[in-house]
Amino acid sequence: MLYWSMNDEVQTHDFVQKWADKKEIILPSVNGNELILKKFNGINKMVKGESFGIPEPDGELYPFPELIDVIIVPGVAFDKQNNRLGRGKAFYDKLLKTVKSKKVGVCFDFR
Repeated sequence: MLYWSMNDEVQTHDFVQKWADKKEIILPSVNGNELILKKFNGINKMVKGESFGIPEPDGELYPFPELIDVIIVPGVAFDKQNNRLGRGKAFYDKLLKTVKSKKVGVCFDFR
């Protein structure tokens, strides 16, 4: 099975595949200690990521982060102040501070 997030986070690959022919989909890619953005060009253009082995888009850096309308952010949990519980390396936190797009966190309901 192809996972585009950690196993304990909501999987977003079905969403990506559903909308890829209708919307431009930009996915994160690990580059050292930061996340960079790359355009999704289909499953056959995904490569094993360097940090967690999560498939990432193969290709060049997406140059227009200011044009992104909405970012879907998978997480383990979110608090009432919209803070994301993640893996401790703050990859998403650093990236999300640099873009002004609307952000939607998705996680499992565990009430």
